[in-house]
Amino acid sequence: MPKQESSPTQQFIDIASIENDTVVLKSGSLRRLLMISGTNFFLKSEEEQGIILYAFQGFLNSINFSVQMFIHSRKLNIDDYLKKLEGFEEQEPNPLLKNQIQEYREFIRSFVSQNAIMQKTFFAVVPFDPIQITKAGTDIAGKITGLFKSAKTAEKKIAAAEQTEGTIDKENLEQLDQRVNQAINGLNQIGLRAIPLNNEELIELFYNLYNPAAIEKRNLEIVKEEEKK
Repeated sequence: MPKQESSPTQQFIDIASIENDTVVLKSGSLRRLLMISGTNFFLKSEEEQGIILYAFQGFLNSINFSVQMFIHSRKLNIDDYLKKLEGFEEQEPNPLLKNQIQEYREFIRSFVSQNAIMQKTFFAVVPFDPIQITKAGTDIAGKITGLFKSAKTAEKKIAAAEQTEGTIDKENLEQLDQRVNQAINGLNQIGLRAIPLNNEELIELFYNLYNPAAIEKRNLEIVKEEEKK
């Protein structure tokens, strides 16, 4: 029985690249991600809840594009926090306070190991799907090439030539920026703070999404640097 070659994981991911703080999909569509501050709706008074719902309804009616909301939940990583406590413990000259920091650090470590504490992060995805217009030069090249080769081969060459450009059209990026600003202003009116993610934050987010069991990317980079020493 012939051995089946495993397909690379990248072909199942719809992301082509991340540039200009924007996610570029393989279809050419653009996505910008906003990280949104949360609010405890059920702790609000009935009047405050009504104001929030009315403001959210107004936000949805004010936009002429779709916005996707999603929540990223993962187990809270407290390694950095425990290291800070350990540093405070080493620098503390008072023996009594030093002992209290140690007991508190051990309590936090034990509590988190026995109870899964989840960290929730809220995001909004602002999309822009540019209209695909075939260039005139591309049409002519395709027709000429089609005289000598099959249409299928010509289409492959044209698609490969278009992919070598590798940059986002400036007008499309401006259109996406307008939508992002409109979404941020609308969310601010609800009382929610929205911040666009940059390239590094987008890479870290998607790394954690596709590697839920792994430690954060930043921690992995630190380990690799220590191994080189």
